[in-house]
Amino acid sequence: MAAPARSSSRLPSELANWAARIERAAREHGLDFFPVQFELLDASDVNGLAAYGGFPVRYPSWRFGMEFERLDKGYHWGLSKIYELVINNDPVIAYLVRSNSTLEQKLVMAHVFGHADFFRHNCWFASTERHMLDRMAAHATTVRRHIDRVGLERVERFLDLALSLENLLDPYLPLRQRLRDGAERPGAPALPEGSTPTFDVLGFLCAHAPLGPWQRELLGIVRDEAYYFQPQRMTKIMNEGWATFWHSRILTGGVLEASEIVEFADCHSGATATAPGRLNPYKLGIELWRHADRRGEDLMRLRRVHDDASLIDELVDEEFVASQKMFAYGRNARSGKAEVEGRDARTIKERLLTQLAWGGLPRIELAGVDAGGELRLEHRHDGRDLQLERAKETLRRVDELWRAGAVLETRVEGARRRLVARGGEVRVEELDEARAPTRAP
Repeated sequence: MAAPARSSSRLPSELANWAARIERAAREHGLDFFPVQFELLDASDVNGLAAYGGFPVRYPSWRFGMEFERLDKGYHWGLSKIYELVINNDPVIAYLVRSNSTLEQKLVMAHVFGHADFFRHNCWFASTERHMLDRMAAHATTVRRHIDRVGLERVERFLDLALSLENLLDPYLPLRQRLRDGAERPGAPALPEGSTPTFDVLGFLCAHAPLGPWQRELLGIVRDEAYYFQPQRMTKIMNEGWATFWHSRILTGGVLEASEIVEFADCHSGATATAPGRLNPYKLGIELWRHADRRGEDLMRLRRVHDDASLIDELVDEEFVASQKMFAYGRNARSGKAEVEGRDARTIKERLLTQLAWGGLPRIELAGVDAGGELRLEHRHDGRDLQLERAKETLRRVDELWRAGAVLETRVEGARRRLVARGGEVRVEELDEARAPTRAP
């Protein structure tokens, strides 16, 4: 068996030595990952990378600038702090913040190796592009070429339209195609054919909307990158919990100096603190892995085959709910405040599963195209109502691409509603099975 590839770093010698020592400890614990390349940057540079989704090169968009302003102001006002960025790539790219203490750098590096193991082995990441750093750079070159040809304003406006629809995906499609084909296919799944239904609404529009060549290419770029990021949405709790579980075990297993224990406890507790009524993925994630470990579960198998929802379905039980003092929260219709509704484990589990279903997004299916060319979309209701104003705006943008009208059926507070978009206008109809549709304000 060949020796594992050694990670590299662009770090001062002291940090480079700690990175090598922590990597050895991670591998001794059974973690396995592509080589990890560490780079040390100032906080403002890390904020800039975070605004680009962690990538040093992206196509130009005002959205990235807005995100940088938000992150940078949060850092300078003491409201938020990024300790690290790690990219699912081969090699894995991880950025460390220069101003972190030595203890914080150790914690972050151990955390990164946990993420790197998860990226390599979790089934949801199996079909992702492992050379996304290069792919992103190629996308940026393509976008700039179209800017030179058709102008910045037209490209930016179309990208804004495309990005507003990037969540209209089928998160299970890459995994299904991989299982069907029996091999890994890096990148976004193949575009859907003309037949429907499909949950890959963005893919259908990319393949069949009446677009110019440059628009179709840009929409394909947005879809490609959206599918790359989608597994992170599906596994946020697992992934952060896995990295937190292992950074704790690695550091307390001999890496920390005695003088660093108190600082480590402070940093670790800060990351896993949870406010009432809020879900902290670091806290819930690490407790799920600890619970699985106490039960004698095969942790490596669990991290390989699950997403957040399926892991919670397998692990959350009466014992877990009691040990974590979990509650079911609801919103008081009169006061609008969150209130505790109960401690029943089954109810709590169902609430979590509903919240996390479909990556936390609504399930929107393209049911078909009618004889007049109008798209028929259906919201597969799972207990979560759509936010009507956002749904109206999304449907308007779908119609802007499709140009022949779009209809979306859903339920709001138990009542059937139909949203109809055509020519930039959207109306809402109340549906009654016994009567013709009536318009709602």
